[in-house]
Amino acid sequence: MAQETPAFRRIVRGARPGAGGLFWRMVRRRRITGVGAALIFAAVAGAAAAPLLTPYDPVALNVPDRLLGPGRAHPFGTDEFGRDILSRTLYGARLSLLVGALVTLLATGAGIVVGLASGASPRADRVLMRIMDGIMAFPDVLLAIGLMASLGPSVRNVILSLGFVYTPRIARVVRAAVLVVVRQEYVEAARAVGASGARILARHVLINCASPVIVQATFITAYAMLGEAALSFLGVGVPPTIPTWGGIISAGQVYLRQAAWISIFPGMAIILSVLALNLLGDGLRDFLDPRLRHA
Repeated sequence: MAQETPAFRRIVRGARPGAGGLFWRMVRRRRITGVGAALIFAAVAGAAAAPLLTPYDPVALNVPDRLLGPGRAHPFGTDEFGRDILSRTLYGARLSLLVGALVTLLATGAGIVVGLASGASPRADRVLMRIMDGIMAFPDVLLAIGLMASLGPSVRNVILSLGFVYTPRIARVVRAAVLVVVRQEYVEAARAVGASGARILARHVLINCASPVIVQATFITAYAMLGEAALSFLGVGVPPTIPTWGGIISAGQVYLRQAAWISIFPGMAIILSVLALNLLGDGLRDFLDPRLRHA
């Protein structure tokens, strides 16, 4: 066999682009994915820089300026208490993104544990999957409302309720991936050389389940943001003293005829954020699935 020279290795590396190169190739082929990533970045940047982008306190009352239309002083107008809608929308983004991220982490962590246990043990599968099926039998928002009614309105309870509701989505994805991976030859080889079941799950099975879990996690973030907005809109989510997109829309529905901007701008923020997450999820699916990279 010919000896590999440094030049040969450089040629081989150049023929196999890294993850960054594959991602940008995908973005060039599907520019809409780049649009989704840019929108998510803009939402995160706007939420982080909220105190710098607007001089108004999102909860301070200013009754003389109530129901002012969009203008130079208030680009998004004001609400029935004179509060700046732009400030409330930016600060509401903080809560929506925080809830989306924490719900995703909670649901993903719990779903991975349940999915691994279910896929690795037929006995556990019969019990755990029936529980997951029972949870998924209820509409997401309806089940979350029932949990919030028993737990009480708070940010923590919203995260716990939505995390519980969306855990079955991750669990079923992980279980399906585990059932496929455990039949692969490299898993059989690891088992033949005496590797323990826990080591096989951690080193071989879990890492090969990462792609579908990552893709599903982006969609769950979008579902969680919609769920938080729905709970706040219905008055059973975050307390009304905290600005949220759903709470702003709920308060503005009374003034839709005379001050539609109260609900329009936070509603557009929800639509763009959820759309961006779905576009990013589709792009990640194509990026992480080798069968779709060269399609």
